[in-house]
Amino acid sequence: MSSVAIIRGDELLLFDAGEGTQRAFLRAGIGLNRKTRIFITHLHGDHCIGVLGLLQTMSLASRDKPVDIYGPSGLSGFIRSSQKYLRFGLTFDVRIIEIRPGLVLNCKEYVVRATPARHSVPSFSYCLEEKERPGVFYPAKAKKLRVPEGILWSSLQHGHQVKIGRRIVRPVDVLGSPRRGRKIGISGDTRPSAKLRALFKACDVLIFESTYGDDHRDKAIENLHSTSREAGQLAKQAGAKQLVLTHFSARYADVKPLVKQAREIHDDVIPAEDLMTLQVPYLD
Repeated sequence: MSSVAIIRGDELLLFDAGEGTQRAFLRAGIGLNRKTRIFITHLHGDHCIGVLGLLQTMSLASRDKPVDIYGPSGLSGFIRSSQKYLRFGLTFDVRIIEIRPGLVLNCKEYVVRATPARHSVPSFSYCLEEKERPGVFYPAKAKKLRVPEGILWSSLQHGHQVKIGRRIVRPVDVLGSPRRGRKIGISGDTRPSAKLRALFKACDVLIFESTYGDDHRDKAIENLHSTSREAGQLAKQAGAKQLVLTHFSARYADVKPLVKQAREIHDDVIPAEDLMTLQVPYLD
């Protein structure tokens, strides 16, 4: 079942929640009361049914922080009607945001964008992109400008100018060039498209569906899914550094041939596995 957890400091961004997601949470030791945002790609059971069990499990653990859930039209009705007919309340607020293409979320350190996917029901692909970080701090420059160590150094490192007497010292005076943040793409279920290539341009990690291999490309086209080779092609065209294949059809007991097909196009390809953990380092 599909679910990708991205952990940034004390915050969790969860993309899709297939059946049993709450069990994976417990096994992974992620924690049920951290700041959480959930993004649903589309309303097929293997991508959204697990959000109900996850919310209930969070409530049983006496969660008190709100949860924001983003997704396509119909998401609010699905969750609210399920709460009504299954008769479960929660110990925290749930805010449901039915999204449109474009900028979905704009936070201090990152943004989340969405582009329509090509699937059999209204679907979105997502991209998490960190904003630029201030450049490297040079203490020697700060000392030369007679900036006292301590809180003023910290302010400059966080991109704020400081006043020393009648002088203004700007971050650019003591910092190097801004540093690029990380970028992670999540396809959901989709056929490849030019819009997705644009969304996933220069991703550090691209998690892309690979339901079929070359042997069933006709089914991929018919059912609006992608093959592993098509995932490799899109990742290469987008300039994604690493491609993670996921959402394999149950017909493939061994996914090595699918990985091999993608690697014929893109150099850095790995298959997703349950509870697999990836560290995404900064380039610098």
